[in-house]
Amino acid sequence: MTRLRIDLAYDGGGFYGWATQPGIRTVQGSVEAALHRLLRVPEDDPDEPLRLVVAGRTDTGVHAAHQVCHLELAEETLARAVGHMRTDAETALCHRLQRILPADIAVRRVRRAPEGFDARFSALERTYVYRIADRGAEVDPRLRGCVLHIDDDLDLERMNAAAAMTVGLHDFGSFATPNPGGTTIREVKRAVWARIPVSPLVPGASAAPGAVVSTMESGLLCFTIVADAFARNMVRSLVNACVQVGLGKRDLDWFAGKMAVPRREGSTGPIAPHGLTLEHVAYPADAQLASRAEAIRAKRTLPA
Repeated sequence: MTRLRIDLAYDGGGFYGWATQPGIRTVQGSVEAALHRLLRVPEDDPDEPLRLVVAGRTDTGVHAAHQVCHLELAEETLARAVGHMRTDAETALCHRLQRILPADIAVRRVRRAPEGFDARFSALERTYVYRIADRGAEVDPRLRGCVLHIDDDLDLERMNAAAAMTVGLHDFGSFATPNPGGTTIREVKRAVWARIPVSPLVPGASAAPGAVVSTMESGLLCFTIVADAFARNMVRSLVNACVQVGLGKRDLDWFAGKMAVPRREGSTGPIAPHGLTLEHVAYPADAQLASRAEAIRAKRTLPA
């Protein structure tokens, strides 16, 4: 069998998350259906299910600018993608797949995976960004599908003080739900809120309203978080908790208490999904892919 790495992006607004669910439109279901159609493999073929393994499952309404998955299939099946094209099978598959996928999914690249590559377990880290337009930013209706509007002022300094508490190895049980048999222990490498500077599209031009078109993210509050992995609802729940602090509804001691006692109790549910985007998935050098996958499969615990 041949293992392929597939890099893709999608607008999550029209999907019920990544994972396949019967009778429901999902990203995985849409891509797998396209693969079966393109490669002429019956969807109930037990010998070649064409099942995707993803770096990180996204929830309903969450977007991805860079998602990674892998797929195993027979060499002769892959060869069917070439047809009359004068190119290699991976390039042909990428081109043909993009032509039949819906417009809210984009295939960035298809390539043969190096030895030991596992889209999920080989990943070193994932980067998510959550975008908010508060009173410090003009609301752009074009971005309504990927930016949350909050009609209030958010305190950036207090939100960053809360976010700083999440950096390091912690049990995020107050903000996440573990998978069966899993854990909510994760290592956050970076967590920071920043307001995107208001800047014109043309360098050096006046930034006065109406003088020149501004960059689309001007003025937005963006939360960037990087971790080795994320538990279910973890990012959106952390964002919600930071927003509560930024609005003055909760204090920093409350947030510190949530970090100290990893228990869900109803006050740290997830914020709206549409502001969240998976931006990047990083992997180690090829020689370290297999060892990374083996290490990450082990159930993690906190140091005594």
